[in-house]
Amino acid sequence: MHSLKLILSNLKYFAPVWVFSSLNFIIGTWVLYIPYLKEKLQLNDSEIGFALFCLASGVFLFIPTVPYLSKKIGIGKYTLIGILLFSCVFIFPLLASNYIFLCVSLFLAGIFSGTTDVAMNTLVSEIEKRDSSNFMSSAHGFFSLGGALGAILGTILMPFFSKPYHHMMVIAFFLIIINLFLSKYYYLIKETFVSKEKNKFEIKILKPLFLVAFIAFVVMSSEGAIEHWSTLYFIEVVQITQKNLVGIGFIVFSSAMTLGRFFGDTISAKIGSIKIILLGCSLASLGYIGVLFSNFIITILGFGILGLGLSVIIPELFRIAGKTKGIKASIGISFVSGVGFIGFLLGPVFLGCISNIFSLKISFSVLLVLTALALIISLFKLKIR
Repeated sequence: MHSLKLILSNLKYFAPVWVFSSLNFIIGTWVLYIPYLKEKLQLNDSEIGFALFCLASGVFLFIPTVPYLSKKIGIGKYTLIGILLFSCVFIFPLLASNYIFLCVSLFLAGIFSGTTDVAMNTLVSEIEKRDSSNFMSSAHGFFSLGGALGAILGTILMPFFSKPYHHMMVIAFFLIIINLFLSKYYYLIKETFVSKEKNKFEIKILKPLFLVAFIAFVVMSSEGAIEHWSTLYFIEVVQITQKNLVGIGFIVFSSAMTLGRFFGDTISAKIGSIKIILLGCSLASLGYIGVLFSNFIITILGFGILGLGLSVIIPELFRIAGKTKGIKASIGISFVSGVGFIGFLLGPVFLGCISNIFSLKISFSVLLVLTALALIISLFKLKIR
């Protein structure tokens, strides 16, 4: 809990962490309206999957630009620019009057989603190195908290907005004002210079991160799937009839992730990275089993256990990537985060395709198998590394 106290007692640390919350606050609001868009545009699961592929494409194509942007603009400046543009652009998917408009707007949202994600993680990694502090896990806790708050507040506010984009505009305006106020605490931060001699070994240094990146891919595939499909899972598989409860799985999942990440730094310091990754994968596998029961109460409990398990893995992987010796944090985090974000956004795409051919329940079964595979790799391969 030391890192949480550090964040809450000092705006120098709270300011960059608020960017994490803001990013997922927007996403937490957006996922509530996926069933609305599916019905409005008369889409099947495969078409939703392709729309999410457009989001993934924006991320995939522009994440490699972050090291360049960091060098030219400064990592602090781009973090602010990224979250401001992301807040504005994510209004457009809810304005979509046809499928093409939806796909194009999601592509634009993907550009600023991916680059902002890498920038804010690099910013926190840089601050950690400068101040000899650890708060990456808690920063991701605030990311999860943002998603939970977005979904909870969104569920409460939905009846008051006749048009979904009005809802998103209010949220975006609120987040933009606060981020502008807090940006003075990180705006001028730049990355630490890495010598050219060390850069010669860049490819060699990245090799040990391949397994780390694969685990990030699997874990973030699950995160993306739950964010984008949990509402439809409760409608189509659990078959709830109350529309105000469609976001319950995502709310419980995000709340559990928040709790896990707030304690993650302390647990990591006590048991080490390998054990915390193993514990996380084990809990996530157990959570998926609960979700697949398709019973309202057990499924909710499963989403909670799943969120708790996944919560501690990604921050640890990003910390490893950001502190790899001889390489800039933005490059290491871009690699691991880039592969992870491909999973975060392509995972839901393939989930939609599998769901369209078989069922949404089968799609979640595939995620269980992948999580079990990540557990096996962590146990036998990552430990050796």
